[in-house]
Amino acid sequence: MSKRPSVYPFTAIVGQDLMRLALVLNAIDMRIGGVLVRGERGTGKSTAARALAALLPEMEVIQDSPFNDDPARPDTWSDFAQARYAGIPREQIPTTKRRAAFIDLPVSATEDRVVGTLDIERAIQKGEKHFEPGVLAAANRGILYIDEVNLLDDHIVDLLLDSAAMGVNIVEREGISFSHPARFILVGTMNPEEGDLRPQLLDRFALSVDVSGIRSAQDRVEILQRHVAYELDSEAFREEWQPNEQALSQRIADARAIVDSVKYTTNDLRLIAELMSDMQVDGHRADLVVLKTARAHAAYQGRTRITDADIALAIRLAIPHRLKRGPFADATANLDKLDSIVDKKREEIGDDGAGEEGADSGEANEQSPSTSKKKVTR
Repeated sequence: MSKRPSVYPFTAIVGQDLMRLALVLNAIDMRIGGVLVRGERGTGKSTAARALAALLPEMEVIQDSPFNDDPARPDTWSDFAQARYAGIPREQIPTTKRRAAFIDLPVSATEDRVVGTLDIERAIQKGEKHFEPGVLAAANRGILYIDEVNLLDDHIVDLLLDSAAMGVNIVEREGISFSHPARFILVGTMNPEEGDLRPQLLDRFALSVDVSGIRSAQDRVEILQRHVAYELDSEAFREEWQPNEQALSQRIADARAIVDSVKYTTNDLRLIAELMSDMQVDGHRADLVVLKTARAHAAYQGRTRITDADIALAIRLAIPHRLKRGPFADATANLDKLDSIVDKKREEIGDDGAGEEGADSGEANEQSPSTSKKKVTR
């Protein structure tokens, strides 16, 4: 494995367990759809996002592809990879290992900078399709980070969220089109004191976490000691935390390998649907996010079957930004009693083992990402 950049270790972050867990679950299954982290300055939001990128397992890519195409997934290939390698045996395709990218999107980014550009003149004169990759291409299979996302132009936010939801970027100009995979972990951070996102955009972020400064004096002392040690000798500090980093990196890789096999029953789906209905959540996006997140958390725990605890944790991450508006603002109080609400609803529905099991690719007890993995009998 190639050397990781010298960033602050993810597992050395003190507290903010729910934020770290939300990031890890998106790393396990990028189809969840990203996370919005809201909170005051100096609470570790950008530190955690950068640290996660350095932590992610290396990925195999087609060597000459600027889109990080996955050689094992020809169904997701870019037009570039399709044109060069369609029909060629897998073992003949040149591949290499790359670290997951961390792309920091500036607030001033333009549409062409984000989606990329097609050279229309070259296409007309020479009949060649030439595409200049943008931010979405660079971020594929990595992390796309937007600081102060509430200050980004709404049109650009829409483009990013559409790509995150579809997993593909399609650029069309003058009857010419180009497509490439755009599957990434979208991490947006913001300080609510500087303005909020429109409700329509808030709903498009899969998960959300509110963070605040740590109040415990003991924890604050620990934060100071760790940051001083990191500033004095960052390499020595990373070396000290490397066993924890490697353990979590391996745990994410293991969870990725089984997440598509995590099963659920029709009664699990009914439980999620009825809870969303009771909380008066609009649309069906939240239902899907809860299911995907619950499956990712089960995989993170080493299980291939979701539990009510997975569902409760997923709701805690998926619902807050969908409730804090309009006449339903008081519904957020129910999140404090979420475990008992889920238990009560399960009693109404029936045994959680009842119903037909499923584990299609439609895509959790809260735990710090740095906690050691517990093996659960499957």
